[in-house]
This record gives sequence, structure tokens and C-alpha cells, in this order.
Amino acid sequence: MSDQTAQLLAGIARGDRQSAEALMAHVYQELRAIAAKTMQAERPGHTLQATALVNEAYLRMMDQTRVDWRDKSHFCAVAANLMRRILIDHARKRTAAKRGGNGRKILLNEEVVLSDESDPLDVIAFDDVLNKLEELNERHARIVELRYFAGLNVEETAEAIGVSPATVKSDWRVARAWLSSQLSSE
Repeated sequence: MSDQTAQLLAGIARGDRQSAEALMAHVYQELRAIAAKTMQAERPGHTLQATALVNEAYLRMMDQTRVDWRDKSHFCAVAANLMRRILIDHARKRTAAKRGGNGRKILLNEEVVLSDESDPLDVIAFDDVLNKLEELNERHARIVELRYFAGLNVEETAEAIGVSPATVKSDWRVARAWLSSQLSSE
């Protein structure tokens, strides 16, 4: 972690609003890349844009008063989690508005393929299955979230959750297999 990032995160922990604004400028491009990757899987014509997704996630993050920001990876991981939740909330509202209409579909990119099917996954169904995985094994769910939604590589994921890269690789294989079996049965 850079000294600047550490100083800004420490400032935020002290309640310094200027540190929060400076951190946004410091990590904006990374958050924007996470949001853009997440939005690629969304339906064409989605009403949320990557910039709005970054801003909404950032505002929610700054409202967190009890978060101990460990490092930049942790900050980006929390942002990815919030972006996922924002999109899920948006999908649920949209589906409810249509009174049971078709849910949004997401496509998993080739690097993070969870199943061999070429059909896109329903984002709400994927979230439900990911929540089940979290109940069974929180670390596996976290790895899926960081790899898929945050776009972190194995080493970055390992750093964010405090395990070895070998553990991430092993857990990633198990989690993908479990998710694949759950999604294919739905």
C-alpha cells in the first residue's frame, strides 16, 4: 500500500472529510474500472451508468462509521461488494415494478466462467446462490465476490482477505464448482 493511501485511510478513520475527498481522487480510476467491468455484464440500455455506480458506492462507503480501512485492496473490495448490492437492489426494484417480469441477466466473462452454459445468468438468482454459499463458507463467497465483481486477481484477492494465493486458487476452484452445480439445478 502506498504511503499516500495509508495516510488518507488513517485520515478517514479520524473523521477527516478532506482525506475522504482526496482518497476518492486517488482510487477513482480503480473504482471506475471495477464499475465498468461490472456494468459490462448488465443488459444494454441499463439505467445505471458506471460513474453513477461508483458515486453511489462511494457515498455509501463514506457513511460507514465503524469500518477500519486496512488498505487499498480492502477499500476496493468493499466498494465492489457495495456495487454488487446496488445492482441487486436495482434489479429487484425493476423486477418488482414489472410485477414478476424477466429479471436482468448477467454474462460471466471467460476468465470467471462458473458454468459451461452459454446462457446468461439471472443476476438475482446468482445473488441468491452466492448468499447460500456465504452461509456455507464465507471465505469462498468472498473470493467469488472479489474475483468476479471486483475483478481482483489471485494475489490481490489473497491480500484482501489475508490468505495465501494457493488457498485462493483452491477455494476458487471449489466455489466455482459449487456455484456451477447450484446454478445448473435452478
